[in-house]
Amino acid sequence: MHGQPRKPLRVKDAAAAAAKASNLRDLQSQLLHNHQHRLYTKEAIAASSKLLEINPEIFTVWNYRKLALQQNLKEATDSERIKSLVDDELRAVEIALRANPKSYGAWYHRKWVLSQGLAEVDFDREFRLLDQLLKVDSRNFHGWNYRRFVAKLKGLPEVEELKFTMDMINTNFSNYSAWHSRSGVLSRLLSKKAEGFAEREKILTEEYELVSQALFTDPSDQSGWFYHLWLLDQTITPNEVLLISSWPSHDSDCVLSINGNAAYCKSSEPIRSSYYFMSTGKLPVVLFFNQTVKGVNSSSVTVNSMFAKNEDLVWRPLLPTKSKEAACWVTYLQIPDLQLSDTKVYRVEVKLGHSKDILSSSGSEFNHPLHFRFTLTLNSDSLRDTRGESVDELFVWDDGGSSTLESNDLVSFDQLKLSEDHASAFSKWQLETISNEINLFKELSEENCIFVKLTLARLLIAQDAMLSHTIPPVRLIRLRDVLELYDDLVQLDPRHAGYYEDERSLVIMNQVTFDDKSLSSHLSHSNNYISSKLHPHVCLQLKSLSLTRIGYVERLLWVHTLDLSHNKLRSIAGIEALQLLSNLNLQNNQISSITALEPLKLLSYLRVLDISFNKIGAHSVDTTRYLFSSPLTHSINVKDKKCFEECLQANINVADNWEAIFLFSELHLKQLDVKGNAVADEKFRDLLKKVLPTLTWLDGERL
Repeated sequence: MHGQPRKPLRVKDAAAAAAKASNLRDLQSQLLHNHQHRLYTKEAIAASSKLLEINPEIFTVWNYRKLALQQNLKEATDSERIKSLVDDELRAVEIALRANPKSYGAWYHRKWVLSQGLAEVDFDREFRLLDQLLKVDSRNFHGWNYRRFVAKLKGLPEVEELKFTMDMINTNFSNYSAWHSRSGVLSRLLSKKAEGFAEREKILTEEYELVSQALFTDPSDQSGWFYHLWLLDQTITPNEVLLISSWPSHDSDCVLSINGNAAYCKSSEPIRSSYYFMSTGKLPVVLFFNQTVKGVNSSSVTVNSMFAKNEDLVWRPLLPTKSKEAACWVTYLQIPDLQLSDTKVYRVEVKLGHSKDILSSSGSEFNHPLHFRFTLTLNSDSLRDTRGESVDELFVWDDGGSSTLESNDLVSFDQLKLSEDHASAFSKWQLETISNEINLFKELSEENCIFVKLTLARLLIAQDAMLSHTIPPVRLIRLRDVLELYDDLVQLDPRHAGYYEDERSLVIMNQVTFDDKSLSSHLSHSNNYISSKLHPHVCLQLKSLSLTRIGYVERLLWVHTLDLSHNKLRSIAGIEALQLLSNLNLQNNQISSITALEPLKLLSYLRVLDISFNKIGAHSVDTTRYLFSSPLTHSINVKDKKCFEECLQANINVADNWEAIFLFSELHLKQLDVKGNAVADEKFRDLLKKVLPTLTWLDGERL
């Protein structure tokens, strides 16, 4: 047992242990010999059974028995012999389960044997085995998993399985496995609207009443709380796939000023009246959905413009991984390098929903045909007089001295303006259910119960999402209440402080971005990078907010200068959606690895990056680096391979720095700050100079 002092073995016990170890070694040697020489005699198989009786977790034994069964089946000539072979395997599993009822190998082997369909399955025997197992340990998830397998194999009605979960819950409210199995069965019954389960709201209401009994019986038991979380998800998850944001936004006007090797885009809207640095002739079109979807392509999305044929446009999900599902998708309009004497305005139209290709991860279709448009003005006026060589000038981040935008200068968010017919409206039942649950948990007497506070915080967040149309002061009070709950949770449950801080960060991001007035206090005009003859940059300042993660990026697709310094960011996941981002400040955060910066590879226009005074390289062993594409994979592109070879030729230690090589070689930075990180020595600076040929400034010094 944990916390119990280890007692020295008595002489008699020590002798028995030594004998057992010797026997185990002999049986293992015998198994390996039989396995290597493909000996599948009755005696050899019996020896493997003895080994399983001692240690059922040796997977080689189970693999050996599979091969032995397959070989012996070739020699079996009648059904009785086949049934005997199958029974031998099932008995071997039962012997192993007596030694360890949670043996992965044993349960997998039993499922494999029955899946072969070699003999008629004795379902009474299987359910008796399960009954015996669950009497000993009613929460053994291996047993529950096997029961689901057997029930499916037999074709047992799911309604019966639902009743079984209810019987087990009534026996013990603390049976997490029963609650979990119930959620799976009920999800399937509701999704296919089985007989008696067509009225979703009625069924879920009954489940709320059921789980509340468990929660009030023992608020400290977590089993019911997890089921309540599943119910909450069933209540608030949108049933429809909706497009909630885009860039450019509907009815917006963009201006591209062509000048040699650069292009600048500004919107006519006051909040976006700034210039975006882009590579020549490359304009992103970004779509952001309310859930992860697949099937975004030139067949499901039509872009009408004079710049490219729709069938030539390639849509890609904005995720660092190779997943084909994402909430955010992008394609690029290739704008020709025109030299025009007169300014011209071009219209671009985007249409969605004319095919059924766009599907959510749950299988829901994008059923709302949608059409939005924007204009694009190509301006060939030379920027030499107004811009000069400012691209090569040092970008200095403001310390709060820049002018703040007034709220009356702001326009509505750069989000897609959906018609009322397409807006996701929450039903009266949803609103009442969440409200009732909030009132219920406020009545719980245990003020310091972790699960009560956590569930209440989740309910208030859900209510805020449903009532987003309410007046801002009411929403701010609700969000402040949630922040207080998470602050309490950090103190009550420090072991899970990281999770609470992440959730708290999402609430803060919601506070900052949920309306124009809130956003205005975090926006400033900066004259650092853009000549005063042009519109100054609009910088979104989210520094010193104790953020540990980034959220609500669908509201920030227009941002090109972002200050996230002096926070507690460990990850920048989500930032890849900000396709216009050209200047990013991550100074003084808690980023501990190059791997955490991988989303930056998807930001084509990023030119200024400050990652100084983080914790990169502070840990001698970085286990996250193997989440990154490595030189050992076969998925590295030609450009990466070439960069890799050049670094080897330059005597750069690629073994210790390959993730940095593959990250920075994908970027086109003009300015980079890395000082204050453990990794930032002279050798690392030399590496950066090698893999970033576009770099002009490194740690504030011109190269």
